[in-house]
Amino acid sequence: MDIKKDILWRVYLVYLLILIFAFAIIGKIIFIQLREGPELLKKVQQQDLKYVDIDAVRGNIYADDESLFATSIPIFDIRMDVDCENISDKYFDEKIDSLAYCLSHLFKNKTPYQYKKNLKKARDNGNRYYLIKRKVTYSELKKLRKFPIFRKGKYKGGLIAIPRTKRIMPFKNLARRTIGYENKENNIYVGLEGAFSEYLTGISGKQLMRRIGNGDWRPVADENSIEPKDGKNIVSSIDINIQDVAESALHQHLIDHKAFQGCAILMEVETGYIKAIVNLRYDSTSKTYKESYNYAISERFEPGSTFKLASMMAVLEDGKIKLTDTIDIGKGWTVYHNKTLKDVHNIRDGKITIREAFEKSSNVGISKIIHTAYKDNPDKFSDHLYDFKLNEKLNIKIEGERNPVIKHPKNRQSWYGTTLPWMSVGYEILLTPLQILTFYNAVANNGKMMKPQFVKRIQKAGKTIKTFEPVVRHKSICSQKTIDSLKSLLEGVVLRGTAQRLKNSIYQIAGKTGTAQIAEDKRGYIKGLYNSSFAGYFPADNPKYSCIVTVNKPTAGRYYGSSVAAPVFKEIADKVYATQLNINMQKESENEKVKLPLFASGYTKDIETVISELNIQIDSNYISTDYAVSLPGENLAKLGQKIIKPELIPNVKGMGARDAVYLLESLGLKTIISGKGKVKYQSIKPGESLKKYKAIKIELSI
Repeated sequence: MDIKKDILWRVYLVYLLILIFAFAIIGKIIFIQLREGPELLKKVQQQDLKYVDIDAVRGNIYADDESLFATSIPIFDIRMDVDCENISDKYFDEKIDSLAYCLSHLFKNKTPYQYKKNLKKARDNGNRYYLIKRKVTYSELKKLRKFPIFRKGKYKGGLIAIPRTKRIMPFKNLARRTIGYENKENNIYVGLEGAFSEYLTGISGKQLMRRIGNGDWRPVADENSIEPKDGKNIVSSIDINIQDVAESALHQHLIDHKAFQGCAILMEVETGYIKAIVNLRYDSTSKTYKESYNYAISERFEPGSTFKLASMMAVLEDGKIKLTDTIDIGKGWTVYHNKTLKDVHNIRDGKITIREAFEKSSNVGISKIIHTAYKDNPDKFSDHLYDFKLNEKLNIKIEGERNPVIKHPKNRQSWYGTTLPWMSVGYEILLTPLQILTFYNAVANNGKMMKPQFVKRIQKAGKTIKTFEPVVRHKSICSQKTIDSLKSLLEGVVLRGTAQRLKNSIYQIAGKTGTAQIAEDKRGYIKGLYNSSFAGYFPADNPKYSCIVTVNKPTAGRYYGSSVAAPVFKEIADKVYATQLNINMQKESENEKVKLPLFASGYTKDIETVISELNIQIDSNYISTDYAVSLPGENLAKLGQKIIKPELIPNVKGMGARDAVYLLESLGLKTIISGKGKVKYQSIKPGESLKKYKAIKIELSI
């Protein structure tokens, strides 16, 4: 065999195999290019490109005067294209020290050396998307744009600002729980933010993003990207000034009474709009009161004596009693099925009228009235309560409202021999503060029950696109005759009953105190734990606002609704009355003589200045003394001389604190002062010899 031919044959065979293999590779390339290429290219693009949702700017929440309760502000994630081709090495090295210094001075989170070191390292690594700082404000971004390197612009200076939004509440804790929040991930919707999310959220957009080398994503221009549409704004019914007063008043009383939590709600009688709602609960960690739980809407409790209004409505509607009828409550206790029901205090000799039983809040009296009227037909009593809609939820938009519990004899498992009398005085039932207020508001509104509402309108670009009109839940919960009787009872509570401390000469309040012992699971009623409340409306002769205040577990020694909850009610009512002149119903005709008020006694020139500022005529021509007293007058203010004898104790009653203290101490007396307002009491009688005393106590009262 020829060796040469044998070698050539082997070489040709190898060449042929190589050629076949080469053609196979070329064929595969062509196949991939034509058949699999588009699909593979699509997969690659999917790995390097993606669309992401861009959240719309959430709408604002306003108070009724369009003060901002909640809004979204822009914040930015700041990154830098450190390896930008438009930033030369020479320029970068020249400006890096200045840029590092500016960043350190603005954010104060790193030293200039650390910023310089990190930026240089990022440039060496070719980082095109280096993170500098998250959650940068717009004002900080404006400063950044003037920094070295960055001032050349987005493409030449490498500055990248990724916009986001942050939800803030300018008034911070004010109405915080009612304004609420939304957490879509955990399906949590709280307050107005959750209830009106469909309006506030807006429509999300889409943005094409490209993956860059270090795993981050960067936005790219794309014709299919969609701009987000901002959310709509909602205008609430809450009055920001009244809300502030209500929160301050409740907060101070919770501190004074060392209470666990409390709430206050103010409702517009005619419309049902909520003008203020405060919920404060003690936080043991921070040792402060916070708006952490919507007690007014979500927490049920046994209302105690505030529920006596519903009991009286039922029995009056059936015509079973007259307010002038008498009832014998004995020594303030009675027994139902071996269980004793007591009054807090005895009332005279025990023989009282039904009006007195309500005004003095006699548990024995009210329970006897209801037990006598309905013991043979308790269904009728519960049916009345159902007719008053006390067993139904209010179905407000805000999440969290609890179902009321109003017992009925048809449910034999929960109805006991003591249930009827105990229900009549507000036990063995459960209601939320807002549910109780809605009932009282119906009485103030002559029987028309309104649905509580928190929002008045929806706005878009400043224009109203939806209005929430007042909603009537019940046209008439009882007869007008019964309403008139109930109103007189509620007025009597303030004039003669348990809430006399609310009585004033400017406008009249009507309402009912409530003090209920708290039961805890199987432990029963706990001694010393109470819910204190006051529910009512004002002005009594032409109701404009209804209000309820509840204070839970006061532990500083006082727990009656009259001393714990009622003062908060009065502070709120006083503020509303003082700032809203349209609720002053006392209109004098032009021909009627107006009796001018008495001004505080004090320094003559100060009194004259105040009276002249009020544009009231003043008769002070014969005043020659430094101090004056106010005298009754009809057409003009009258002042009389106040004679101060340096050897005698002066009469400082009626003076303001400043004048009284100045006068007494100028005579050499150490003055001990308590209270606020005008002097109502001085410990040393006027006219006593000054030489006998070195100190004097004065008490002030509004």
